Amino acid sequence: MHLRAPAILVAARPQGETAVIARLLTVEAGLVAAYVAGGRGRQLRPVVIPGNQVMADIRSKSEGQLPFARLELTASRGPWLGEPLPAAAIAWTCALTATALPERQPYPQVHSALAGLLDAICSAPSARGWVEGLVVYEMLLLREMGYAGPENEGGARPEIADLAAGLEILGRLERPVAEYLIADTRADVMAARRQLCERLARIDGPIDDNSGELKP
Repeated sequence: MHLRAPAILVAARPQGETAVIARLLTVEAGLVAAYVAGGRGRQLRPVVIPGNQVMADIRSKSEGQLPFARLELTASRGPWLGEPLPAAAIAWTCALTATALPERQPYPQVHSALAGLLDAICSAPSARGWVEGLVVYEMLLLREMGYAGPENEGGARPEIADLAAGLEILGRLERPVAEYLIADTRADVMAARRQLCERLARIDGPIDDNSGELKP
């Protein structure tokens, strides 16, 4: 395998003393796991953050070998990890993607949707600017993985008038997401989703669109 392509880093697991196993979502090859030497070192630690966009140089000598990857940062989500709500949204969307998608199968629409959702989370003035994108992204993953339940009938984009409506749809999606996208996984990935929904529920009220905070 030899691939140099833009990628979204969706997971990073420590390996040995200084390395990480990164999971990278690319347009051409889909989700790829790769060994990143020095990924926990001072230089690469800010690069190997879920949500970051990177230029990845991925190589392996044989089909069965875990590839090695060199990463160059192109867009960082680090500045938003200190904000509880964006941090929770980034953590959930990346964990969901890393868990739901099979490896080395291209899903260009998923890649495009995830990139757009992460951009919205980091640029919108409040959760109103991206909660609809989150709902659409979960529904897209369900469709791509073969789930054709009532939430996905006709593939129509849901009408979300406010944050409360978004939370209601997210509540309906919880069961199919848990059963069809992350079933049989060892990690409690749904904990990240519950944390996000709890934080969204706390701000469900009159929102100041400029600050994203509750109006007095």
